Order: sequence, then structure tokens, then C-alpha cells
Amino acid sequence: MHSSSDPAATPAADSAADSDPRASQAGAWARGALGLAQASFAPASADASFRRYFRLRSGAQSWIVMDAPPQQEDCRPFVRVAGLLQAAGLHVPAILAQDLDQGFLLLSDLGTQTLLDVLDAGNADAMFGDAIDALIAWQRASRPQVLPEYDEALLRRELQLFPDWYLERHLGLALDSAARRALEDAFRQLIDAALAQPAVYVHRDYMPRNLMFSRPNPGVLDFQDAVYGPLAYDPISLFKDAFLSWPASRVEWGLRTYHNRAEAAGLPVPPWPQFRIDCDWIGLQRHLKILGVFARLTLRDGKPKYLADTPRFVRYVMDVLPDYPELKPLAVLFERQVLPRLGAAP
Repeated sequence: MHSSSDPAATPAADSAADSDPRASQAGAWARGALGLAQASFAPASADASFRRYFRLRSGAQSWIVMDAPPQQEDCRPFVRVAGLLQAAGLHVPAILAQDLDQGFLLLSDLGTQTLLDVLDAGNADAMFGDAIDALIAWQRASRPQVLPEYDEALLRRELQLFPDWYLERHLGLALDSAARRALEDAFRQLIDAALAQPAVYVHRDYMPRNLMFSRPNPGVLDFQDAVYGPLAYDPISLFKDAFLSWPASRVEWGLRTYHNRAEAAGLPVPPWPQFRIDCDWIGLQRHLKILGVFARLTLRDGKPKYLADTPRFVRYVMDVLPDYPELKPLAVLFERQVLPRLGAAP
């Protein structure tokens, strides 16, 4: 999960970077790649992974430097997916220089404002319309056996984050055998539903915080984890946002707009009633995963700010579960064990 900000590039910012040997190394590499003797260098954004981003400025020009320590991150998927997105006609950062062994990329700068920064009720139709059109262009470019598959193993690994990190470590729940059976049954149904969907390219975090307000709009970031999998994953991610909740009417408008345009574009979308169910079910898989991810970011990685958004995902889960009686045991687990530990309704 990526967020953009733009601290002023000041001498203090440069000295802070210089006090960090790796940041200093990244700055020197980027200046060398551009043939610049001098350029200001300051943090540009926060990220939930080990990746960091810096903004290099020289006069009116600016560039982004990605620092992805090779022992923890691999730049190669970013480079590969950037090429796929660009070939599909999407606006992504151009890769101007790369040193994959050191884990450095020099990128074009798509600006300082994300859609999350600028979205409001007055411009949401236009902003989301642009995001939907870009998503459809990405999905239309899909081909099997190009990206890793969003297969059963990956779906299950993601779902397991929910009991391991959110329930047990964060909430301190000791799950009994009945609760474990309820989870396993729900996971089996969610995985089967995901694998039954038509498969397309999936960004995996397609939401306003990872979309830049730019020309052409939007610029797309944070795509290195892209896979080939369930068609409804990115549409529901766009409207059931990790950091911003929309009224149900906006969510329905967005999903219908996507469905209508995707159908017209020849994508393999099922009829609306089935697509809406697909959105709910793959949305549940994502919501449970993110509860686990945000708990892990806090407890393992020392990034507690993400935990403040976990109640949003509990709400998302509780909005959907009553509509699906086959998931009743999961609803009971939330009602009896999760909600009481939150102190109040999320």
C-alpha cells in the first residue's frame, strides 16, 4: 500500500537522507544516472512494504527514486508489470534507469496528488470514470501465463493472515475447534468462488491511494504484485477502499458503471446479478486478508497507523455476510468474538 506526499526538499531533508547510508547511496546513484552534479533529495512517500520512494529535484524538474533493498524486495516484477501496463495504454511511471542488483529504480514523477487527495462528491463521477476506463484497458490486455496466477495457494495464504495475525495476535483470540472449522469452511467457499470467476490481469491494490491525479488521468502506481485472477477483484477494491468509505449508492453506481463499460468492451463479465455476487465474495476475501495485513504491519513491522483502518474492514465484512446464509458460521464468529472485542460496533 502506497501513499504519496511531498515534503519540501530542504537542506534538512537532504541531510536527513545523507544520515541514512542507503538513502545517500540511492541519491548519488540517481544524480549520476541523470548527470546532475547537484539536486535536492527528499522522502516522497510512505509504503507498507520495505520499499521507499524519494523525490529528486533540479530546478523545475523532478524524478522519483525507488529504493527496494534486494534482500527484502525484488524490482523485477515492478519493471515487468510497468511494461505490461504501458503496453496496455495506461499511464505509469517511465523507468529511466535501473540497477536491479542494488535495488534502485529512477522513475518519471507523476505528481504529488493521489485520487484520494482530490476525490469529493462533486468530482467522483469523473475521477472514478477515468479509473474504470484505465482498469478496463488493463483487463483487456490480459493473457494467460504472463503474470503469476492468483491460485488456490495464494488465496489461502492471504486468507490465513486473518486468523494468524488479526484474530490470534491482535485480538488475542484462542480459536476453538468449532471456530477453526467455521473459518476453514468459509475459506473453502471463498476460494472456490474466486477460482470460478473469469480470469484477467489483477492489479491487487487498485484504489484511489495508488492512483495519481495526473494527465492523462489516472497515473497508476504500486502494481508490482499484479497477478492473473478473478475479474471482480480490482472493481470492488476501487469502491471498497482501504482508507475511504463510500455510501452504498456510490458503490453500486461504480460497480454498475464498470459492468456496463466492461461488457461493452467485450470483457468476459458475467450477467449483472452474478457479477454483483462475485464482487461481494472476492471482496470478503480481500477484507479478511487486509485485516490480517494491517495487524501484521503493526505487530511485526512497527507501522501502527494502519490499525486505525481495521474497523472499516470489519464493517465491510458485516455489510456483506447477512446476504449469504451459507457463510452464517463466519458471521457468528464475528458477532460473538470479534465485535465484542472492538468495544463497540465498528
